[in-house]
Amino acid sequence: MTPDAVRLLNDWRGWLAHERGFSGNTVASYWRDAANFLAFMEDYTGEPISLADLARIETRDIRAWLAERARSGLGASSRARGLSALRSWLRWLARKGVGDAAALSGIRTPRLPRPVPKALARDETDRLLAAPGEDWQHRRDLALFHLLYGAGLRIGEALSLNAGAFTAGDTLRVMGKGRKERIVPLLPAVREAAIAYSDGCPFPMLADGPFFLGARGKRLQAGVAQSRLRRLRVLLNLPETATPHSLRHSFATHLLGSGADLRSIQELLGHASLTTTQRYTAVDVAKLEKVFRAAHPRAL
Repeated sequence: MTPDAVRLLNDWRGWLAHERGFSGNTVASYWRDAANFLAFMEDYTGEPISLADLARIETRDIRAWLAERARSGLGASSRARGLSALRSWLRWLARKGVGDAAALSGIRTPRLPRPVPKALARDETDRLLAAPGEDWQHRRDLALFHLLYGAGLRIGEALSLNAGAFTAGDTLRVMGKGRKERIVPLLPAVREAAIAYSDGCPFPMLADGPFFLGARGKRLQAGVAQSRLRRLRVLLNLPETATPHSLRHSFATHLLGSGADLRSIQELLGHASLTTTQRYTAVDVAKLEKVFRAAHPRAL
């Protein structure tokens, strides 16, 4: 790539992080996908990509890149993410006066399967949240798992909370995807688990400092929390689907099974679209069939 192309690629990365508010993982993935496209184009054309080349990208170039990624074994979801990154990149370039992004008009996103979220059974969540252990790190883990299941948070949302967030009474202010803020109830059981952890934590907790701390007193990393849950999963004989994110799915599924409406669940989860929340209706089919057979006059 020419220096100008590299500069624009890095400027776009900064725009994704600071203007769009994308997470670090999303920014890194988008940047890799766009860089992969440029590397492909260099192999495709046999010469470094310049600004003039960027302005002349055609639909067939993008199709050739997607076909190459499919041949290399990349799945539909990864190809779809790559195309999303490329759309963002080319449209950003167009706003900078480099090309017009017209090549995107003839490209369709790869069709993706819609997996049904995997929730834990209620007795499985009960066993996890009551797992025996005495040290402060175990109490921290239980406080985190209580929060994921009791408030439906993503693990990144939970780990980004500062200690001051737990001083706002019976609610919690959460910063979600796209820097969208939402308010979720703080259940008594979740608050009690948080207090049990904070009271035994050996490190000082400042209002503007992280609430969930690692062994060295720094903000707890998601990989550590996932590893801790894997260890408990084995000890408690829980299914392999027991992950931090499955607790969020369990929160939504169990609410739905208890009669909560989808709109309320959508708000609690911070979903931008109700369509995303509707996936949880597929999880509770057994309960819906039971209700149908018990209530419908022709089901006897």
